[in-house]
Amino acid sequence: MQFPAPDLVSSRRLLLITDQLPAPADFLLHRFLHLHLKQSKTAKCIILAVSESLERWKSVASKANTNVTHSESFHFIDVFDQHPPSQQLGEEHTNKISLKCIYDLLSVKLSDSRTNGQIPLVILDDITSLEWLGVSLLDLSRFARALRTLCVKMDAALVVRHHIVTPPEPDVLMQHLLQLCTYHIEVRPLASGRSGAVSGEVCVHLGPGMRDTNEHLISRTSALQYRLTESGAVFFDKGTSTGVL
Repeated sequence: MQFPAPDLVSSRRLLLITDQLPAPADFLLHRFLHLHLKQSKTAKCIILAVSESLERWKSVASKANTNVTHSESFHFIDVFDQHPPSQQLGEEHTNKISLKCIYDLLSVKLSDSRTNGQIPLVILDDITSLEWLGVSLLDLSRFARALRTLCVKMDAALVVRHHIVTPPEPDVLMQHLLQLCTYHIEVRPLASGRSGAVSGEVCVHLGPGMRDTNEHLISRTSALQYRLTESGAVFFDKGTSTGVL
């Protein structure tokens, strides 16, 4: 079974991916990259990396037979390389400049990608850790909104991953992201715990940024389950895991 659908990632959409500690969504971020580059060799993909290194992205991509090392379509921005700490600035001011530098660099890369007519994909792999590292909630909320506005302007797709620490209650940052997103992709652990055949499940909910439609939606009661493998993930309907073993 294929997930996500090829047209789930399209221009001017913000896909919010949420996960939990027992079921991290790293595999889904890598899958979005793989499918995007597979659909078009010239479609640009820009990674705003907070928690995953360049070597990790290269390694996972190679297991899926995707070579990003020499790809002109793959662009990696290490968030922490863009804003070395300055002892002359207060912490709050440093955070604001950091996010602005990332935004400005992304804006330049997206402007360059408009010439080939392909839909660029932007992946922010971990917005939550920025809050844990001291970036204020207000700055992060403004940053997320600015990223979405920029991607809409540049006809790009945006994927943002957020960690849920205290399920089922959404934190303040998640509440803000939910108001911005087109779709909310929820990666959840099994209520009964992880097993050898099933690693977790995926649901897809409609966000306020999308008109009322049943397209792509997957409710919690009919969640799509997955099993992690060396090369990625295998998806299947609930209760049919034996069919993919």
